[in-house]
Amino acid sequence: MPVELDADLETVAEESPLVNAVTNDVTVNDVAQTILHWGGLPVMSDDEREVGDMVAGAQACLLNMGTVSETGEATMLEAGESANDHGVPVVVDPVGVGATPTRNRVAERLVTELNAAVVKGNYGEITALVGDEAEVRGVESIGEYSDIATTAVAVAQTFNTVVVASGKTDIVATEDVAYEVSAGHSKMGTIVGTGCMLGATVATFAGAIDDTAHAALAGTAAFSLAGEAAANGDFGKVHGPASFNVSFKDAIAGLTVDTDDARSRIKEVLSTTEA
Repeated sequence: MPVELDADLETVAEESPLVNAVTNDVTVNDVAQTILHWGGLPVMSDDEREVGDMVAGAQACLLNMGTVSETGEATMLEAGESANDHGVPVVVDPVGVGATPTRNRVAERLVTELNAAVVKGNYGEITALVGDEAEVRGVESIGEYSDIATTAVAVAQTFNTVVVASGKTDIVATEDVAYEVSAGHSKMGTIVGTGCMLGATVATFAGAIDDTAHAALAGTAAFSLAGEAAANGDFGKVHGPASFNVSFKDAIAGLTVDTDDARSRIKEVLSTTEA
């Protein structure tokens, strides 16, 4: 899949998509800042009485079940239904699916009752969505997932969606093909919220780029390259998690990319299409 990341970044900035994020209480500010720093417009409407109207005028909708609740479940479904009715792409982040029966039930509703343009989760969450054995502790993925590309394609086929599976390397999959994004840095795991920020990134790109798979791949690559640039000190000296967090947000706001380098980080690792 051709990804011209420098052009994609310009497109997002020029389109300035309005993204309504129904997200978790822990990282709501990080999600809003991420959308803004890429060039989007964040709105965090999470009231069932208005969210449908807000989403109807947006360009993307993010549903993150990090702090799942009964009212939050109803709000996410209302937002997703409005997005589907108005042709607004929905990004579902099934945080912690596989950890508790409640999260399993809510995640199942989001991916079966709604038409999700993208499902974004860590390796464990993506594995749990298709009923395979996954190790999810709280909201963190642990264990080994050597067949994650195959699993991501299976999720894409099951729910007719694009899948982003985040981990040591990220996988972006459609029903036919999976790509590996080799970028990022271990420091991204030293702060709370990078998974939520990735979901926000994918939603922002999906709100500006018509091809959803292209948007998911470009957004995932851009996010990982920003984390790498921040960890390498390109946006200020990093002393620890707090300074890295600041540099990471600066990197998102100021990322420039070498197109050839960005392209070299993306590799097709699985195809179900016969030659």
